[in-house]
Amino acid sequence: MTERPRCVTPDTPVRQVAQVMEADDIGAVPVVEGEHLSGMVTDRDIVIRAVAKGKDPSGMPVREIFSREIVTVGPDDDLSSALQLMADHQVRRLPVVDEDNRLVGIVSQADVALEAKEKDVGQMVGDISQPPAGPRQV
Repeated sequence: MTERPRCVTPDTPVRQVAQVMEADDIGAVPVVEGEHLSGMVTDRDIVIRAVAKGKDPSGMPVREIFSREIVTVGPDDDLSSALQLMADHQVRRLPVVDEDNRLVGIVSQADVALEAKEKDVGQMVGDISQPPAGPRQV
């Protein structure tokens, strides 16, 4: 788990969030108000919800694009629970929050890989990377 991850507030400009991602070589940043987790913003959120729609990320606050409905784990949750949540929701990172929804850290697919058995990691990667069933129209 990454403790005390870099965070932004809902008023942080999207461009600044992208700069944090570049500087720290990360693809997601927690959005917090005070100590409490409000959501996550990913590099995909920036591309799909801002850039692809022709919006200017330099002055746009991240509140306009971040994901508010996110899956979290608690600090005492076990590895198998985190693995299952990642697979079920096809996510690569989970915020870790305490009982008051205060951000404690982030557990990533890479963190899990360091602790998991090779079999579990292979299965997790396969589950997370598996596309949804059925054709997709473009």
